[in-house]
Amino acid sequence: MGYRSVFREGVFDGQVVIITGGGSGIGRCTAHELSALGATVAIVGRDPEKLATVKGEIEAEGGRVSTHVCDIREESQVIEAIDAVLATHGRIDALVNNAGGQYRKALKEISTKGFEAVVRNNLTGGFIFMRETYNRWMENHGGAIVNIIADMWNGWPNYAHSGAARAGMWNLTESAASEWAPSGVRINAVAVGGVASSGFDTYTPEAQKEILKFPTKIPMQRYGTVSEISAAIVYLLSPAAAFITGSCIRVDGGAPNARVCYNDFTPHHKSRPFNGFHLDAEPKLLVDGPKTETDTDRR
Repeated sequence: MGYRSVFREGVFDGQVVIITGGGSGIGRCTAHELSALGATVAIVGRDPEKLATVKGEIEAEGGRVSTHVCDIREESQVIEAIDAVLATHGRIDALVNNAGGQYRKALKEISTKGFEAVVRNNLTGGFIFMRETYNRWMENHGGAIVNIIADMWNGWPNYAHSGAARAGMWNLTESAASEWAPSGVRINAVAVGGVASSGFDTYTPEAQKEILKFPTKIPMQRYGTVSEISAAIVYLLSPAAAFITGSCIRVDGGAPNARVCYNDFTPHHKSRPFNGFHLDAEPKLLVDGPKTETDTDRR
């Protein structure tokens, strides 16, 4: 059994797509779906072992994939990675700016160094990848870019550094959509809510306890799946979205619509998730529960 995409087989035949953060979570899932739909995927990440694992998975199913070790925060590494993709595949039809990350911390406790690190990871790195992909290929050949942001609407307490960066990436998406339209380049965003992915397992015990409360606070009363994020990305890259640019698809279970004046979320199981990724597994957090302080000390 392969990837069960809702999109037409072969819709990305002949196309080359770069996916940053392609070694795990949403990036891994998106790489599998795009590959299953005919694309050659170039997955980018900092961990060569994770990239090699995903490469092996995709090749075992007949897909075409290359791996590129790169820290998106370092301009020289981004340039090297893009040049390597062009040298290997000869073109870049799409970019999925997915790499990023954050940690839970009260705003008053965030150091300047920590703030700058998160902004560089979630905004500056994505900007560098956009700019260099555009300058090196898309300005003359067109293409599509999807930037992954987050449910940062109305503020993001305890994640203010990431909220600021994701809000910046959203504005950057809107700005680039106007500047780059004459080159035939579309730029959109996907705002990700509480999605059950391997990223859950990287948080501290304190943050994991808060993550487990998430479903009770939103209308759909569940976590999203990586397949549901991938489907939104694939749609925005597809020919069906040819007249869409500067837009954002929220995939968040209605989280921003939960208002202070309405918090009576009746528990239910009527929101049925979509999971087309045959290799997906639940995060350890949802299977084994939160890490203990002892577990954190061992890491």
